[in-house]
Amino acid sequence: MLIRVRTPEGTHRIEMEPQEALALLLERLAPIMKAPTPDAILLTRDPAGQQIIAEFEQSIVSLGLKHGDMLFARIAASARPSEEPRGTSVSGGGTQPGAEPANTNKPGFIKQDPVDYELEKDDGLIKRKRDPKFCKHGPNAMCEYCLPVEPYDKEHLVKNNIKHMPFYAFLRQILSQYKVSGDISGSIPPNLPLPLDDPNYCVKPNCTSGHLPWPEGICSKCQPPAITLQRQTFRMVDNVEFATPDLIQRLLSFWRNSRCQRFGLLYGRYARSTDIPLGVKAVVEAIYEPKQSLEEDGVRVAVDSVEFEEEIKRVDAVADACGIKPIGMIFTDVEPADEPNKVIYRRHANSYFLTALECRLAAYMQNRHKNASRWAGNGHFGSKFVTCCVTGNQDGDIDVTAWQISNSAMAMQEADLIVPSNAPSKMCVHGATKTRYVPDVFYTYMNEYNLKVSANTKPAFPIEYLLVNLTQGFPLDPHPLFSSDKPFAIENRDHIHQGQTLGMLKRHVESAQASPELLRQLFMDFHFLVYISSLGFLSQEEVQLAGHIVRESDASASVQFATQLIESAGWQTLQLALQEASAADLGHTGAGSAMEHITEAGFSGTGSANTPQSAAAGGNSSTWACRHCTFVNSAGQDSCDMCALPRD
Repeated sequence: MLIRVRTPEGTHRIEMEPQEALALLLERLAPIMKAPTPDAILLTRDPAGQQIIAEFEQSIVSLGLKHGDMLFARIAASARPSEEPRGTSVSGGGTQPGAEPANTNKPGFIKQDPVDYELEKDDGLIKRKRDPKFCKHGPNAMCEYCLPVEPYDKEHLVKNNIKHMPFYAFLRQILSQYKVSGDISGSIPPNLPLPLDDPNYCVKPNCTSGHLPWPEGICSKCQPPAITLQRQTFRMVDNVEFATPDLIQRLLSFWRNSRCQRFGLLYGRYARSTDIPLGVKAVVEAIYEPKQSLEEDGVRVAVDSVEFEEEIKRVDAVADACGIKPIGMIFTDVEPADEPNKVIYRRHANSYFLTALECRLAAYMQNRHKNASRWAGNGHFGSKFVTCCVTGNQDGDIDVTAWQISNSAMAMQEADLIVPSNAPSKMCVHGATKTRYVPDVFYTYMNEYNLKVSANTKPAFPIEYLLVNLTQGFPLDPHPLFSSDKPFAIENRDHIHQGQTLGMLKRHVESAQASPELLRQLFMDFHFLVYISSLGFLSQEEVQLAGHIVRESDASASVQFATQLIESAGWQTLQLALQEASAADLGHTGAGSAMEHITEAGFSGTGSANTPQSAAAGGNSSTWACRHCTFVNSAGQDSCDMCALPRD
């Protein structure tokens, strides 16, 4: 039988046997089209390139092909000798069918999160119950009123008021254009165009149009397209789940002791959300507070400094040993209200949810933690990194809000196109320079006549176009990874006289020498593990052994790992160092977050501050504790260094 194949060069007739596989057709077509490999050929049933044929192992007859049928073929863009223009991007970073290069990813080459492989196996269909009004069939049949619907179904999204569909619902919406459905966890067909692509607003390098490279020359092929900002229809993470409320309470204890704001990094894992079809939740197991300086209106963290990189690298090593990784950041924005035990409600729809500076920081951190995806041409798409803010709600209580920044905002930050304005709710677009090309940026809104109009972002635009809101909460049945009943001191809290010292570590270790179970409880604290690792006594293998203590769900096996670590050379060296701790260090009592009282009155208990151990009334005549903010001042001062209020 003859199969006709239309290519850009003309129509070819390939002789095939009915039982031969489609792969043989590609092999015979490759030399005719001068394709580098048969896999580089895209074979479709229609000239538009939407109905792609990817069943290479099936026979010609099983594919429904008959004598004289016409197929359409072309060489994938990634396999051509010269660079071809990339496909037109659709909302959120997908591509139109037939416009992107063929898939060149090999199975296992890109390591995704475990939750990604789990969700790829689920079709995400939303089951519906039998409609008593319209369903006229029996209990074992289905009709159009009770058939399961796809997770991206428009009626389902509108009915449930879903603004941002889960990422894997968005991916399946794009794959449906290629007739791909069901379980997608297997190998990607070699000639299937990769459906995802991050926006790129930088000038494309190595342009082959013959002009001088940027910034000496530019053309329509290498310059970035105009940007139209719109609400992102999907979100990479749907929910942020804190393993235990104590995580927020311990973060707030710094504000209660000093009335100063705090910044922290969230460490945990990504898991499947049971409440949202194809949803992903970020499970927070620990909060690490890096070095930061206090400012009048917030905190300053040098996230681009070498010191920050080295500090976080040490923490990441401990987190990796415990089976967790950085998944987000958190900061406080709390200010007491005039009413007792209430805080000011300042972040709302009429002001701002995140400031422009916070949005840019979130975009910077998301670019540092991009999401690995085998469905993207460059191996990554978007980011699962989340941003949480602890602030007041409309009832005057303390609450947590969770956000992400859109993929477009990440691309604009990476291209250095945005800069915060002096108005918290507005983001500015950088001006063009000799080395920075700034494309036109527009956003759409509804005017007073309820018409959708487009406006230029210059000089500024609302930051709501960059935000993706998430839900947050706590589990009904908590099972935290770090479950120590003797919490260790939190790092970098010298400002409120709660530092980590060898003397305090010695007392902490000596309190658990009675039994192996108590020793195991010591290691079930992330701050404890980070501190002993930072001392440099434990080797990499011993840090991994400490991680096994935390990760092991069986208590008896975890105790055995703890016993092995205590008998190791690194721990014995640490014990010798603790024995040599100076008397002054042993007498330091202000470092006891292991002894600090964490209030259990809930988020609304913000009116009372905890008093540090070193600030006990009458305990030391050389210092005095401010009765307004509890900050410890020297005896010669008449006003508080922290709140500037008088001593008496």
